[in-house]
Amino acid sequence: MFKYMDFSDFDATFIEWITPEYKESIEHYAKRLTKQIQTEQPILVGLSFGGIMAIEVAKHVATEKIILIASAKTRKEIPFYYRWLGILKVHQLLPARIMKRANLFSYWLFGIKTNEDKEILTEILNDTDPLFLKWAINEIVNWRNRRQYENLLHIHGTSDRILPIRFAKVDVEVKCGGHFMTINKYNELSQILKRLLQSSSP
Repeated sequence: MFKYMDFSDFDATFIEWITPEYKESIEHYAKRLTKQIQTEQPILVGLSFGGIMAIEVAKHVATEKIILIASAKTRKEIPFYYRWLGILKVHQLLPARIMKRANLFSYWLFGIKTNEDKEILTEILNDTDPLFLKWAINEIVNWRNRRQYENLLHIHGTSDRILPIRFAKVDVEVKCGGHFMTINKYNELSQILKRLLQSSSP
């Protein structure tokens, strides 16, 4: 998802997703991810579920800044219909192979129109570990975080269909940006991110 983003002016480290343990909590998973962070007071940048995970990682690591892209800061910013799915456990009935399949609905959901973007999404879904996908969806719909961070900045697209902007209080809006904007609006997003990373204040 970050393949086109320009991080050339920064010493960027990409955190690798690891396999969740059996019934592992998001808090424990985040603590295990901190083993990959060698910098003191890092700037954490998280996209979508990665933003949620950045929030959880920040509970274990002192940060200079947290930047979320197309994500959520607290449980209240998770759309109510996802939270209902969590309560009813409907998401547990969906086979991972269905959620990993690119189709017209997933293209619409991600705001994808070009064949190139369709191929990229298909590749991403094919590479996603089914076990991780089921675990991540369960953690999203059941996320309990209410903690607020003063050093946090939130970038969100106005056309995001997965996490609609109306549910979130954001700092920077990307006009017509969807959940795939790191791919199809990468130039604009790279400039925004560069400005936020270089800024001395959150």
